[in-house]
Amino acid sequence: MTSISQRVTGFVFSRGAGFLPFADAATPELPLSRLLRLSLFQVSVGMALVLLVGTLNRVMIVELNVPASVVAIMVSMPLFFAPFRAIIGHRSDTHKSVLGWRRVPFIWQGSLVQFGGLAIMPFAILILSGQGEMHVPVWIGHLAAGFAFLLVGAGLHTVQTVGLALATDLAPKESQPKVVGLMYVMLLFGMIVSAIIFGLLLTEFTPGRLIQVIQGAAVATLVLNTIALWKQEARRPSRLLTEEERNQKDPTFQESWAAFVQGGSAIRRLVAVGLGTAAFSMHDVLLEPYGGQILHLSVSATTKLTATLAVGGLLGFALASRVLSRGFDPFRMAFYGALVGIPAFLAVIMAAPASQPWLFVVGTSLIGFGAGLFGHGTLTATMNLAPKDQTGLALGAWGAAQATAAGFAVASGGIIRDIISNWGDQSFGPATGYIVVYSIEIVLLLAALIAMIPLLRAKATAPSKEETPASDIRPDAVPADA
Repeated sequence: MTSISQRVTGFVFSRGAGFLPFADAATPELPLSRLLRLSLFQVSVGMALVLLVGTLNRVMIVELNVPASVVAIMVSMPLFFAPFRAIIGHRSDTHKSVLGWRRVPFIWQGSLVQFGGLAIMPFAILILSGQGEMHVPVWIGHLAAGFAFLLVGAGLHTVQTVGLALATDLAPKESQPKVVGLMYVMLLFGMIVSAIIFGLLLTEFTPGRLIQVIQGAAVATLVLNTIALWKQEARRPSRLLTEEERNQKDPTFQESWAAFVQGGSAIRRLVAVGLGTAAFSMHDVLLEPYGGQILHLSVSATTKLTATLAVGGLLGFALASRVLSRGFDPFRMAFYGALVGIPAFLAVIMAAPASQPWLFVVGTSLIGFGAGLFGHGTLTATMNLAPKDQTGLALGAWGAAQATAAGFAVASGGIIRDIISNWGDQSFGPATGYIVVYSIEIVLLLAALIAMIPLLRAKATAPSKEETPASDIRPDAVPADA
């Protein structure tokens, strides 16, 4: 009976895995089961993102009557930690632990910080809105809520930065593009599933149910990240280090950063990442309002636009992973992604004067597709060109540029639309503010293309990582399952 069971299980994994997105990212060194387990940290990050920018955004404004300006400030607070992702990545590159881990301590610390923020967040929000039974000064509610949002932001930025660095350590160089694709598919999966679950649990809103949902998310964060980390990184205890290695002084962040940006190509890459990410992000808060206000689409139809954008992104990631794994230039992939974005935004702009909603749908799907190509290309290039022992720094710098640009772009998009709609020229009627924002995004894409042209013309001069065994395992290292 046991033999039959094992054969059936083996058949399911061998045949069924082929239907999973990016299943071919698995290698003998990093089997699919271990890779999927590692990617659970992206599920926890996606869950936190949905809670911050989706569920709580609506609950605080609608059910708890918190002013929209206060909600906007609270939701934007996690952005404060985005620029520190490079420092976090550098610290994980150079960390020396008695237990022999580099990445695990940072992911665990980030998980605990995220857990703490989510644990106190519902009480802070209820005090902020005046819904709690405790009568305390208003400023305490603001301070507590701000602190909770800061903790969650610090935790998720730490977990994602170091988690991606760990995935890079574990994956062979040739399979890294597919591993990147799988990690971001799991991020989208976590966001979609979390949004559905939170929506169902909060259908009948009560303060008690809000506390249960958010604190349940806190517990889920620890559970998912613990499972993701279990026996992933090899240990190299300090007793196995040579005398020379124990006495070796780690480079400072300034020294590591100077080595990373040597030659200028790294700065150009980060500029291109920032411009492209801002271009693909500025319309985020305007997508559904544009469809409803300008094209007169129903709530159901505009809600499906978000799914259309996500499907386009998944297709972009899938195509990029397949092509990049065959040795295609990641900068050229990012370049093509930015090119796709230009006709995509033009289609969205033309949908209003032409009164053709199908143009809006096509443009939205192409925006997601182009963003998928661009994001995958820039991240793969960052991983491939990271100097030896600076994977965390490189990925942190990429994440800092991306998150900061996206945050400011989203805020700028809403502000620009309001200014133009209220005080600007109304040549296109109510659509004028939206069209201005989409036009700015096209300009930003053109700027990103110009920034990437020198990267296409010449081979990258940045030092590349030397081939090392998965998970930085040395002959004298303790195996991950020890």
